[in-house]
Amino acid sequence: MATLRVYRMRADAVVPRYNTSGAAGMDLAACLASPLTLGPGGTARVPTGLRIALPTGHEGQVRPRSGLAARNGVTVLNAPGTIDEDYRGEVQVLLVNHGSEAFTIESGDRIAQLIVAPVTQVDIETVDDEAALGGTERGEGGFGSTGV
Repeated sequence: MATLRVYRMRADAVVPRYNTSGAAGMDLAACLASPLTLGPGGTARVPTGLRIALPTGHEGQVRPRSGLAARNGVTVLNAPGTIDEDYRGEVQVLLVNHGSEAFTIESGDRIAQLIVAPVTQVDIETVDDEAALGGTERGEGGFGSTGV
C-alpha cells in the first residue's frame, strides 16, 4: 500500500481519513481562523492547513462532496482539482456556491474529498501526417456526436 505523508501546519488542521472501509476518497476539512461565508455565485480558496507528499507516480484529485453539492449547491470549482506529486504547498480547495443562499464554512467542516490515483506519463511524438494518428469509428465527432 502506498503512503500519503501529511504535515499539519496548524494544530487544528484535520488529517484526511477514509470514513468507511470501502471509501475511494478521504475528506478534506477547512482550516480557518474565522468562519467564511460564500454568497450565491461566490468563490473562495479554502485552506486545509495541510501540506502533503503524495506517493511517487500518483496525483491527488480534489473532488466535490456530493452531500454539500446536493444540499447547498456548494462544489469544487475546478473539479477535479489536481495536486501534482511534487507540490509541497498548502492544500487549498477552490469552492463555488451555485446555490441561491449564502453558505458559511466553519473550521473543521468537510469541504471536499481527496482521491489518490496513479498517473501515467507518456512520451510525446509529433507526426507530420494526420493519418499517423490512426482512424477510429468515431473520427472527428465531438460534443454530443454519439447521442445525448
